[in-house]
Amino acid sequence: MQFKDIIGQVEAKKRLLSAVKGNRISHSVLFLGPEGSGKLGLAIAYAQYISCENKTEDDSCGVCKSCLKYNKLVHPDLHFVFPVVKTKKITKEPISDNFINEWREYVLKNHYFSLNQWTEFIADDENKQAIIGVNESSEIIKKLSFKTFESEYKVMIIWFPEKMNKESSNRLLKILEEPFEKTLFILISEDSGNIIQTILSRTQLFKISKIDDSSIINFLIDKHSIEEQEAVNIAKLSHGNIINMLQILGSEENQAKFLEEFSTMMRSAFKGDTIEISNWSKEKAKTGREKIKEYLIYCLRMIRENYLMTNNVSELVQLTGGESEFSKKFHPFVNSRNVPLIYDEINKAHFHIERNGNASIILLDLALKIMQNIKK
Repeated sequence: MQFKDIIGQVEAKKRLLSAVKGNRISHSVLFLGPEGSGKLGLAIAYAQYISCENKTEDDSCGVCKSCLKYNKLVHPDLHFVFPVVKTKKITKEPISDNFINEWREYVLKNHYFSLNQWTEFIADDENKQAIIGVNESSEIIKKLSFKTFESEYKVMIIWFPEKMNKESSNRLLKILEEPFEKTLFILISEDSGNIIQTILSRTQLFKISKIDDSSIINFLIDKHSIEEQEAVNIAKLSHGNIINMLQILGSEENQAKFLEEFSTMMRSAFKGDTIEISNWSKEKAKTGREKIKEYLIYCLRMIRENYLMTNNVSELVQLTGGESEFSKKFHPFVNSRNVPLIYDEINKAHFHIERNGNASIILLDLALKIMQNIKK
């Protein structure tokens, strides 16, 4: 993976390139940033640049022996640690190596993905929580104790170190305190508050911001041939998160289904039919967390478009035929008195779904809150 494959993050790329050119490579660095900002891709591109045999001014060459192996994530001096779960096949304490083939496949296919998406990919039960167990630390020590095979540096990328249990964290701390020669640790985190302080104190903090709207807009226009105004709308809804952007793009395939669900939720809320609302929330909860998140982003878009209709800003409204027909009757109920409240409730529901809350309860609560506000 090269820097050119990462959307935006111009300043972050410059700082990483500068560190390599100035021979200021820290033995342990913490990439800290929000979901969908490209942290994992930046970490791999950084490691690939360090190992590249024919570096250019602003990227790895992509074609040398080292880059060809990095392009498949099979370089012998590149190692990964990431949260895993027990499955029907792996019933004892799992480690990352049990899932390394699935990891390579998933990362190469999806440059941007969340912990929930990864967990759903490997788990046979979506309610399982992925962690980095204590056995992982022993594997790290074993791998890094060998000399490098081909590159100057051995690279250990730890994705979501906040998912390490206490014992595993303490063992990692010992390695960071006395690192092996020519070893580079890259920790990739979204919540440094759940990493023990002694590990934080031994890593160089590298903050990564969310993706700027202009980079998202340019990507959508250049790579997906999307009209500029639609690209602007998608960028605003993405909130600097490429995972959100991809979900919005993918939701085009689900728009008919989402419109039906949205119509059911709003009509039930308007009628105050709590039995229908309860049945709807239970059925919707069965579709899985990622589909629910996509649906909630769709809801935000529909509320926004209907609010524009209410305010007679028709030139900015972006609706399909079916959505437009539904919104002709629905939009008068979306106004300045209830839009902030409804928007806030949908965003809160998205937040709690991301954090593995009970989907049925979250959706029921959302529909009941909408019922309270839709007639304002």
